[in-house]
Amino acid sequence: MVTLEQSQPKAGERAYAQLLDEIQSGALPAGTVLAEMEQAARLHVSRTPLREALRRLVADGLVVQQSPRVTVVAPIDAHDIRALFEMRRALEESAARIAAERGDAARFAALADELTAARLDGETGRDAYYDLISRFDVELDRAVANDYIASALRTVRAHLVRVRRMARDRPERLTASVAEHLLIARALAARDGDLAAHATHVHLHNALASILANLENEGSA
Repeated sequence: MVTLEQSQPKAGERAYAQLLDEIQSGALPAGTVLAEMEQAARLHVSRTPLREALRRLVADGLVVQQSPRVTVVAPIDAHDIRALFEMRRALEESAARIAAERGDAARFAALADELTAARLDGETGRDAYYDLISRFDVELDRAVANDYIASALRTVRAHLVRVRRMARDRPERLTASVAEHLLIARALAARDGDLAAHATHVHLHNALASILANLENEGSA
């Protein structure tokens, strides 16, 4: 028989996963108030596991505890995005160098083949591309084999999913992103750490520029 104590961790994990998905997808936009009673009822959990989920999201930096009774989805603006990309550059360029040395070249060659064949037609194609990039990240983490770097990257990527939505409707940027990831994958497959790090730098520079331009366009609309 499952006790309340045994079921709560699972309920907390489920509440966390759903809230995380809704924040990252934009279903819960920045500034949304996450009232305990309302969210607990909506997610079909008690308030104890909901509080645990909210504590995890606070630790992730995705929600902000404005007062003991008021929790809101964290804002994200140009300053936050620049800071996020500063961290990404520090982590991902280093990770690319390490992965080129330690990784399985054949795995990255296979990912390069998939990137070559990637199609961005419609929502399905874009979703498939982002799934491929997620698998690329997993392979990169496996190659680096450094729990400290992997933990820091997980935090960055939790925010990155929100930011990626800002470039999702720009087909020209997604097409360029495929080419940039392809160059990174080929450099990793060739065990060329310098090229992998440089290609990562170029990709992050272009991604940031595109996102900031999109924000500026929205602000002037």
